Amino acid sequence: MAREHGNKINLLLTDVVMPEMNGRDLAGHLSALYPDIKLLFMSGYTADIIAHKGVLDEGAAFIQKPFSKVELAVKVRGVLDRVAP
Repeated sequence: MAREHGNKINLLLTDVVMPEMNGRDLAGHLSALYPDIKLLFMSGYTADIIAHKGVLDEGAAFIQKPFSKVELAVKVRGVLDRVAP
């Protein structure tokens, strides 16, 4: 779907744990197509557990479920405003 989208994709919001492909792998595929894409991962697991299992790279943007609309909006804005290294 991303290949056929035709326009720039600015942000990927994805769950870390999903069937068939995890969020990290999905982010890798989309980053290859859209090198400037910003990434925000979410999970019901705590950030400590995700980091301990090595599922995400250190410093990856993460929000823990459940979250409110306001928390999500603030996190998305922060990720979009972040300057790439």
